[in-house]
Amino acid sequence: MKKLTLSSILVALAVFTLPARAQFVVIDPANLLQNTFTAARTLTQIANQVSQLENEAQVLVNEARNLEHLDVNTLNRLLQIVATTQTLLNQAQGMTFQIAQAQANFLRLYPHEYPDGATSAQLSADSLERWSNSRLALDTAIQVQAQSSHNFDADQAVLSSLIGASQSADGALQAAQATNQLLALHARQSIQSQQIEIAQGRAAALELSRAVAAEARSRTLRTQFMQGTAYTPAPINLFP
Repeated sequence: MKKLTLSSILVALAVFTLPARAQFVVIDPANLLQNTFTAARTLTQIANQVSQLENEAQVLVNEARNLEHLDVNTLNRLLQIVATTQTLLNQAQGMTFQIAQAQANFLRLYPHEYPDGATSAQLSADSLERWSNSRLALDTAIQVQAQSSHNFDADQAVLSSLIGASQSADGALQAAQATNQLLALHARQSIQSQQIEIAQGRAAALELSRAVAAEARSRTLRTQFMQGTAYTPAPINLFP
């Protein structure tokens, strides 16, 4: 066995007592690759979440547009036009449009036949009133037609507003509201057509009824004449 010399012991102590002047880092390639893949997957998930949030935000924006109300309302204008024409019908003179009163007046002025005690004055008065009813009914029909012609300008303005609003609609609700108001315009025009038909039909019915009543009046006058005192010729002295 070799003896440890003093010099060898000193060398050994010097080696173990030297300070560490440099440190070496040991890198594991497999661990580094795994960490890289994990970071990439995390970034991908974050990107997907951001994209999902952007899509949800766009959906909310679209829903807000779909729920936005149309800034055009033509209902009041349409109702005013209908009311104007209806006022002409309500102001119609002569034969009224009220059912009960119209029935009573019709039976009185347009009878199937007159009673035996009808006087010539009554027959003449009824005939004059029938003529007046026919004239007033024609006057009402003409006024309603004139008002309907005047309404064309208002309808054109309403139609232009609705078409413009529909073309610039941002969402489904605005488009639907514009469509509904266009349907309301069509309904108003249909109501106006019915009002014209009512006025014209009333005038035509009264004129036909007047012709029928004239026949009844003529028949009554003829009967009264035939049942009256027989004519007896008598000499007339023109020069006393």
